[in-house]
Amino acid sequence: MRMHNPPHPGEIIRTLCLEPLGVTVTQAADALGVSRKTLSAILNGRAGISPEMAVRLSIAFGTSSESWLNQQTQYDLWHAEQRRKRLKVAKLAPA
Repeated sequence: MRMHNPPHPGEIIRTLCLEPLGVTVTQAADALGVSRKTLSAILNGRAGISPEMAVRLSIAFGTSSESWLNQQTQYDLWHAEQRRKRLKVAKLAPA
């Protein structure tokens, strides 16, 4: 079942992972082994969760990498479905 307008994974990271721990963006970026700019882009919804970032997050927060990728997929799919009617695609059928 698809969620209605799921949050960006960056929002989840900020509200459920960083804020409860009292960790700053800079501290989290250092712990994840990425630049502050990279993490900030994810937290602010300007970048998505890559497979490598999913693994980094799973190690840092004791979660599964699959859960992070699934969140990103649900977010991306919901937004793509919102643009469905604007897509110029012809239905294919057997000849």
